[in-house]
Amino acid sequence: MIRTREKIDASQLDLKDTVVSINRVTKVVKGGKNLSFSALVVVGDGQGVAGFGVGKAREVPSAIKKGIEAAKKNLIRVPIIGTTIPHEIVGRYGAGSVLLKPAPDGTGIIAGGAVRAVVQSTGITNIVTKSLGSDNAHNVVRATFTGLIMLKDPVAVARLRGKSLEEMSGRPAAAPEAPPVRPAEGQG
Repeated sequence: MIRTREKIDASQLDLKDTVVSINRVTKVVKGGKNLSFSALVVVGDGQGVAGFGVGKAREVPSAIKKGIEAAKKNLIRVPIIGTTIPHEIVGRYGAGSVLLKPAPDGTGIIAGGAVRAVVQSTGITNIVTKSLGSDNAHNVVRATFTGLIMLKDPVAVARLRGKSLEEMSGRPAAAPEAPPVRPAEGQG
């Protein structure tokens, strides 16, 4: 199934950037060694929109700036239910795979460095993750984004199946609770 992603306009969002890793890269040439820097950057608005980019330049600030520009062109929207993700998923990229599991309120973000940066930028506050395989920051970030892209919005799935969200979750709709019955004065 090929899904086309919606184009998200970065100029209308308040994006915050996080530098995940900076690598010093040396290229050996005839005259000696050329030194440059590679920066992996994650941007997000904290409301379900995030992106990542890689920038390369001779100086660190220029590499970070290029990474931010690349990340703004690569934004995705993540379905968030309350403060967590709708379902468990494993994102894979190269040798890196990342397990993402929804968590109840109060759990917080249980994640390693690269995954934590991605999850915080999306605005998810309760999630359990486990990085499996590669620990290379580039592959881990790409695997995390692959997992987040594969997440299905429960409302859209319910609409496709022709059911209500309550029927899909298997739980009855939350009815307003009646106040507890107290015994009358002088009894019991």
